[in-house]
Amino acid sequence: MDTQHIIDRFQHVIIQIATPQGTGTGFYVKKENLIITNDHVVKGNSEAVISGRSVPKQMSPVFFNDAKYDLAFIKVPEGVELPDIDLAPGLDVKEGDQVIAIGHPYGLNYTATEGIVSKSKRLQRGINYIQIDAAINPGNSGGPLVNSNGDVVGVNTFIIAGGDNLGFALPVEYLQEDLAAYKEYFGRYTQKCPSCGFYVTEENLDGEYCPNCGTKLEFPALKKDGEYKPTGAAATIETILEQLGKDVKLARKGPYSWEVEEGTAKIFINYNQDGFIVCDSLLCMLPKTNIGVMYEFLLRENYNLEGMMFSVNNQDVILSTFIFDQYLTYETGLETMKTLFSNADRYDTLLLEQYGAQPRVTDES
Repeated sequence: MDTQHIIDRFQHVIIQIATPQGTGTGFYVKKENLIITNDHVVKGNSEAVISGRSVPKQMSPVFFNDAKYDLAFIKVPEGVELPDIDLAPGLDVKEGDQVIAIGHPYGLNYTATEGIVSKSKRLQRGINYIQIDAAINPGNSGGPLVNSNGDVVGVNTFIIAGGDNLGFALPVEYLQEDLAAYKEYFGRYTQKCPSCGFYVTEENLDGEYCPNCGTKLEFPALKKDGEYKPTGAAATIETILEQLGKDVKLARKGPYSWEVEEGTAKIFINYNQDGFIVCDSLLCMLPKTNIGVMYEFLLRENYNLEGMMFSVNNQDVILSTFIFDQYLTYETGLETMKTLFSNADRYDTLLLEQYGAQPRVTDES
């Protein structure tokens, strides 16, 4: 099967996953009706944000965690119809085999990288991983490793920091082991004890401990301090977003990053290490003709605008504002973001209708 065919086949089963701690990748397995990802992608969360080409952005419960194999399963939303993909029947990987890693590295949706199997069994952390030279990066975690037949042979799991394309995927037989065991508990949150391998549910949990070996376990839904709560400037930002009618759970792309939509505009909010809260509203794209007229308009608006600025990145038109965290209060932040949101939608419509700008192209289109 050629590479493009494999990529096309997997596009509708690849799922982007986000939690308050960060983002990752998952993939749908029809036979078990589950979304597969890494444990470290959703660890400590009873639910995660999922989205895909055939899956509208929404919250979905985490059904299963296995810290030892670094696997997690997420519930598939009702009414979602996705194509079937095949899991390889077992350890059918040899050195030199061509493989493709598919995922969302650094938020770059549906990225596929080709490579070969450098070593079919590389012992790491007591597990024989598949070592590959296909480039995988943060955000790839939990995505499928696919062979030349289009079968999933592994789950992309980790890299060696500072290494040159030293990636590792969990072989599919470990995934099949957990999938087979979870059938007995389907629909209930289950955790595989990292010490003894016992499958623990809320019904057989002994207080906070594994009933088989006594290892202390953390069940996210039973945490005494409840769900994730941001602090400091992040808490203020989320309060403002709620006031502006946004679902902060769906907006989170990490502890200091949010993504929301206002009309036809998409707005990215990032709180960076320098103490600046940067709000970038991604509007339309430059027109194919008469670009100079639109540039003149944007420059004129930049002269008149207060607290906001237009910029152009390649073909994308961006309206931005920023706040220094030392000056962030609920009142100032609300006014700043409210102004940006309303102007983003207004300018996007104006540029499209009066200046011949092109509609924004998205990865999901």
